[in-house]
Amino acid sequence: MRSTLIVCIGNDLVADDAVGHAIHKVLTDSSLPEGAILKFLGLGGMDLLEAINGEDLLIVVDAVQLGGDVGTVHILSWEQLPSMEPRPVSGHGIGVKEAIEVAKRIYPERVPGDIRLVGVEGICFNKVGHPLTPEVQRAVPEAVDVILRLAAGETVS
Repeated sequence: MRSTLIVCIGNDLVADDAVGHAIHKVLTDSSLPEGAILKFLGLGGMDLLEAINGEDLLIVVDAVQLGGDVGTVHILSWEQLPSMEPRPVSGHGIGVKEAIEVAKRIYPERVPGDIRLVGVEGICFNKVGHPLTPEVQRAVPEAVDVILRLAAGETVS
């Protein structure tokens, strides 16, 4: 049986940064494929090291700023993940790529075999107490579909 860890990251109090939390809520009520585990992390980065345990597939879900249209759902492989330069993928300090690089050095046996980022392009990351922007809210069902398909072993691009 294939093991999959889905980690949703985000601050549910800050506009588009809350998309990981919104997606986590939908996935909590969804039927996950056998072998899939769902976790929520308010912050990503180094907290990710505690969550991973050598799964076959790691799916990281977060708000991103990659220069696309707001609400775009990005699916990136490990090789495509940008580093923090010139800025992190998310606003959580150390990026996903940097956290995994640390894990490779400290806990190589805990690094998942395949790592994917499902990122929703956001625009508003500085308004505490504000909801998701409409474009990001509309992207949640698409992101959930992509995550479930990846977790089921489908090829998604």
